[in-house]
Amino acid sequence: MRRTDRLFELIQILRDGRLHRATELAERLEVSVRTVWRDMATLMASGMPVEGERGVGYILRAPITLPPMILTPDEMEALRLGVRLVAEGADPSLARGARGLAAKITAVMPAPVTGDPAMDELFVFSPGESQRAAPHLPLLRRAIRVKERLSIRYLDMEGRETHRDVRPLQLEFWGKVWTLAAFCEARGDFRAFRVDRILTLVETGETFPDEPGRGLRDYLARVSSDAPHP
Repeated sequence: MRRTDRLFELIQILRDGRLHRATELAERLEVSVRTVWRDMATLMASGMPVEGERGVGYILRAPITLPPMILTPDEMEALRLGVRLVAEGADPSLARGARGLAAKITAVMPAPVTGDPAMDELFVFSPGESQRAAPHLPLLRRAIRVKERLSIRYLDMEGRETHRDVRPLQLEFWGKVWTLAAFCEARGDFRAFRVDRILTLVETGETFPDEPGRGLRDYLARVSSDAPHP
């Protein structure tokens, strides 16, 4: 069984909300207990609401499925367009997720949909800037999630190469360009970096704490105060 299939199967088992010991999971998946330990560590690191430890067992503390809902035609069209935007985007991991979501949407739609489940009648153009940003997006999203400092080599608007240590806070997409909102350690202030101008990203392995004046809320408050008012 491939690792991705194994992780999916583990999630399906844990969805019953009961405590499962690693030995039980190993028997069901026909793998070693050590493999289960590694897989569970991966699920926890990815943000899954799984709790447990070796020798005790593992349990899913929160549901990971959406409750049934009824969407209006406009809401469904908005969902389909959003999925297509991501599926045709540059971030490979999100694109795979969007294609899987598109297939699930198609399976539950009241009327049959012919052709590509990612919605053939919708077209999205992904510009060169997005393509150049693509290799950095998975690492940036992970660093934002775990609050890890990054060291970047960056090409500024005048073509000069600079080196910065930053606290990544938020990715923003402007229809053509991805930007990274971050707190720059060297400048001691917030900065926005165009992701397509990042030359290299280096993981430092250092996490940063929540500190007043340096977090996402502070950045958003700054942006809001700087925005022009009618």
